[in-house]
Amino acid sequence: MNINDVHRRINKTKKRQRVGRGIGSGHGKTCGRGHKGQRSRAGYSVHPTFEGGQMPLVRRIPKRGFNNRWAQSVAIVNVGQLDQCFDEGAEVTPETLKEQNLAKGRYDVLKVLGDGQLTKKLNVSAHRFSKSAQDKIKQAGGQAIVLPGKAPVVKNKQKTK
Repeated sequence: MNINDVHRRINKTKKRQRVGRGIGSGHGKTCGRGHKGQRSRAGYSVHPTFEGGQMPLVRRIPKRGFNNRWAQSVAIVNVGQLDQCFDEGAEVTPETLKEQNLAKGRYDVLKVLGDGQLTKKLNVSAHRFSKSAQDKIKQAGGQAIVLPGKAPVVKNKQKTK
């Protein structure tokens, strides 16, 4: 064998098997479908969970819980964590929080909560703030800047008569 023979007779696409072309082909008569029955007919298909008539596994297992696929994933950061990781007068943005490993993974909305104490003046940019977090940031002399993008959730207030 020569080095220039290595690539010969290697095809990128496999030829389609033509069935029903005589006994000599090995795929004549029943065309590899066996004899009679549901599976031998044209248009046969079966549901992926079908188990031959017994109760399928997906129906035997009890259903629990609920999954809201439209819910936004919210990353949470507390003001106490900001106090530990940032210096006086720093700009706190979602990018700087990622660098400090405070806002990990994928999220739609960044929310700052008021757990802990804030002793440094920080300019914090986030999508949402809790009331206590806003108060602590302003009390320390900083700013709480609400970012555009995902609209903050506003709870419906019932009308009083």
